[in-house]
Amino acid sequence: MTVRPAVGEDAEAVAAIWYGGWRDGHLGHVPDELVTYRTEESFGTRAAQRVADTTVALVGEEVAGFVMVVGDEVEQVYVSRAHRGSGVAGTLLAEAERQVKAGGHREAWLAVATGNARARRFYERSGWTDGGAFDYPAAVEGGTIPVPCHRYVKPV
Repeated sequence: MTVRPAVGEDAEAVAAIWYGGWRDGHLGHVPDELVTYRTEESFGTRAAQRVADTTVALVGEEVAGFVMVVGDEVEQVYVSRAHRGSGVAGTLLAEAERQVKAGGHREAWLAVATGNARARRFYERSGWTDGGAFDYPAAVEGGTIPVPCHRYVKPV
């Protein structure tokens, strides 16, 4: 496995992983209104716009997963279905923690949809602590939609 900064050519693969993973972890756990905004096309647009914030994990030549980091927030961590359970997520999370620390922060944080039990278990096994419930302001065209989440934190 290789980890590197994303390039524009990765956006399509990132979008496909993000769309599928988002649906797996969020459907039934976020407001229906948000689901109407999170179309497959929207993930393509967002992935292309976020290349500079994205690090990808490659298995061979294939993008197996990605992470997006902005400041002290680990905004997105997703792995393709074919590579789940293979260590890609742990490698990406460790890279995200490294990036947060390199940015001068002492603590990383991320938001997990309250009902996404699989992700919550993964973060807890990775040494993250549940800092409590809050509403994450998910950006949509024209504003935000509050999403019930838990704020996970980890010293870096």
